[in-house]
Amino acid sequence: MQIPPRVTERAFARLSEIGAGDQGQALRVAVEGGGCSGFQYEIALDAPKEDDLILEGNGERVVVDAVSLPFLENAVIDFSEELIGARFVIENPNATSSCGCGTSFSM
Repeated sequence: MQIPPRVTERAFARLSEIGAGDQGQALRVAVEGGGCSGFQYEIALDAPKEDDLILEGNGERVVVDAVSLPFLENAVIDFSEELIGARFVIENPNATSSCGCGTSFSM
């Protein structure tokens, strides 16, 4: 049985701040081939689709498609504010390595 990714309160709070739910949008987290380490995260606002896993909190939603789900098993989707900027980040225990940009990883 797969353990779905978990979304932090900070990530849901940021989605509320930008009004994603008010616009009928969810944060889509997907995994695609490519990037400097073999796979890369695709993070964007999007409308939920029929086969998506929907994670809800604070009236906001994060969606993951069925193909990406195995790559994100037991991962944590968070929002980080640092000197270099603010962004959604993914802490993925399945990744064996990642690159400096934080959007590319290998398994």
